[in-house]
This record gives sequence, C-alpha cells and structure tokens, in this order.
Amino acid sequence: RGFASGTDGESRLAQLLREKFPRASAIKVVDISGGCGDMYEIHVESEEFREKRPVQQHRMVTQALSEEIKHMHGLRIFTSAPK
Repeated sequence: RGFASGTDGESRLAQLLREKFPRASAIKVVDISGGCGDMYEIHVESEEFREKRPVQQHRMVTQALSEEIKHMHGLRIFTSAPK
C-alpha cells in the first residue's frame, strides 16, 4: 500500500505530529504493519530539533505520541532539522 492512500492511523498520527511540531517542514507517517495499525514508521523534519541529539529528538516524538504508542507493537522514528 502506498503512502498516498493512507490509513486512518497514519492520518491521525500525522495530525497529532503537526499539532505538536507546528514548525515542521516535513512529516510522514507510514503504517508498516500491513494495514492493521500496530507498527509505524515516522519521519519528522523540524526546526525544533536543531542542536538536539538524536535521542532527544526521538524522545520529543515519543512524548508527542505517548498515548498512541501504548497501543502499538513497534515504531521506527527518523528525525532531522532542516538543512
């Protein structure tokens, strides 16, 4: 399934991330569980990450999604600051 079609979970998580990271220049959420919503891959590029270590960036994302993560089996997080 391509990202363009999107699942409800992808849309919900992307919306939460847009709310938590209003300065984000790119947010992409992909359900990598085959559509059941148990595992996601998340990419966030945001100015908020500048001068923060990757572990701090990832912690910011997991805190933003703390309630949703309780219902997941896995999560891949990729973060960066705009170049």
